[in-house]
This record gives sequence, structure tokens and C-alpha cells, in this order.
Amino acid sequence: MMALFWHCVLLSCLVGLLSADMQLDCKPDHMTLVWMDGKSQTDLSLFRLGSCFPTSVSKREVVFSVDFSDCSFGRLVTGDKLKYTNDLIYTSSPDSYVPPFTLPVVCSYERPKDWFPMIYDPIFSTYGVEDLVFHLSLMNDDFSGPAESTNFPLGSMIPILASVAQENHQPLLLLLEECVATTTSDLQPGSDLFPIVTNKGCLVDSKTSRSKFETRDKTSELKLLLQAFRFALGQEVYIHCSLLAWDPINLDNTKKACHYVKDHGWELLDNPVYSGLCDCCDSTCKARKARSLDSGEAGLVRKAVLGPLTITDLSS
Repeated sequence: MMALFWHCVLLSCLVGLLSADMQLDCKPDHMTLVWMDGKSQTDLSLFRLGSCFPTSVSKREVVFSVDFSDCSFGRLVTGDKLKYTNDLIYTSSPDSYVPPFTLPVVCSYERPKDWFPMIYDPIFSTYGVEDLVFHLSLMNDDFSGPAESTNFPLGSMIPILASVAQENHQPLLLLLEECVATTTSDLQPGSDLFPIVTNKGCLVDSKTSRSKFETRDKTSELKLLLQAFRFALGQEVYIHCSLLAWDPINLDNTKKACHYVKDHGWELLDNPVYSGLCDCCDSTCKARKARSLDSGEAGLVRKAVLGPLTITDLSS
């Protein structure tokens, strides 16, 4: 692996007020933090780094030498940067002149060219319909492997692969019921949303962009080329989707993959002859009564989140 270039970021105002000195040494997979207090204003045994106790404590110095896999470090990938974050916490004591405080600790690296982002890849084990494993992945341009970057210029294409591993189950068709983009990894009430797929399988973003579904190689996979949008430009974006595994011979207007073709209209991905199933994409696609999971015709829906990714405007 190529060498990591790094720098360390710390808030130092409180350090100065306490006549103390903090030193941080960031390595590829671990770090060492040293807090030195020349005037003994703090009880050094009361320091914590995230969930970790000090590695060593003396009269004038407390040391944390820890791996990034310990102490509840957070990891954040933004563009070409890889950051490990935590908090140095001082809990104080009732008779101390020094109040409790918290300082952020950040080790920031340039992301290596051979490092691929770990996109959230949920795995679900289901009951009653064999074991199904769902995936939602960010891919490279020809869908031959994982994406090498989570940064996309405005207007470029974002390749997304949805799939279900069927194990010994009968052949299933993988569909996207709904997909929205937002700036949070959890959907919150009142969150700003950018609709991508709505109305039980309608790629609504394709009406105003170059977004489209690609021809399938397998019924258990669905390839989405999503044109990078202006929503949350420059911010971290998460894509929330509902994935549906369904009987491929029982499509209807609520079980479909439809995209808009310019000068033609809505088209059904899997068999354009039946594009009439997409007619409701401009109104409301009403769901039928749910089938029993034991009927042999049932589908299974699971939710997944992809991200974070960042869309940038290179012209600005």
C-alpha cells in the first residue's frame, strides 16, 4: 500500500488556558496522544480517549497509544480524505479547579489510490423464504468492480448495483421500490429529500436527466446509472432504497422497473412490450393486497443505505 500522507487536527485554545501541551502522532493504523501538564492542574488519571483508559500515567504526563479499531474511533471518508475521529475527555473531580472538558482528536490522511471505500452493505437473513442476502453497491464505470472514489462531478454518471443472492431459492427478480437521496445516514422527519425512484419502481429522475436502468445481466441484479444532481452539492449524500425480490413472472404496476425514454415515454426495463405497467408513473401506482409469504408468489422488501458520496461542481 502506498504511503499515507497525514496531518493532525486539534483544538488548542483550552490547552493554552490550562498551561498544558498536547502532542498527537498519527500512524497508518494507530496513534499516540500525549498530554503534558507542567503545573499539575489536572488529575491525569481522569482522562479518557473515547472509551479507552490511558496507556500510562505519571505525575506530569498521560499517554494513549491505541489502534483505530479500539476506543470507539469514528471513520469518515470525504472525497480524497480519510479521517479517524475521537474525543479526549476530562471528567474532573468535585474538588478540582479545572472543569470537565472535551477536545476533538482527528487523524486525517490522504486516501491511498488502492483503498476502496467501504460502502454500507446490509446483509439480511430472512425467515420463511430461504436465506436472501441483499446488496446495494457503488460501482466503477462498467460495473466490473467497486468504485474507486465517492466523489462525482456534477452531471457525471453514478453507477449503482442492487442485487440479491438467492442461495437455493427459486429465481427472483430484483427491483427498487423507492430511492431517495438525503444528507443523513438515517431518514429523519423533515429531512430534505431528493426523489430518485418513487411510485413502486418509477425512476422519476430519468424524466429530467440522463439517469436510466441498464440492461440486466441477471434477474437478481439491477443496474442504475444515476446522473449526479445538484441536491446537497458539496455535502455528504446518502441514498436510501427499498429493495424488492419478486417472482419474475408476476409483474404488475406495483412490481416493475420503469424509466423514462426521451421522445418515447415510460418504458418497462424487463419487457418493453408491457410498458403499459408504467402508465401510472405520472399518477399513482396502487398496491394490490399483500400476498402471503407462504404462497410461493411473495416478494420480500428490505431497506438499504448507500454512502456517503459527494457531488462537486467543477465549474465553480
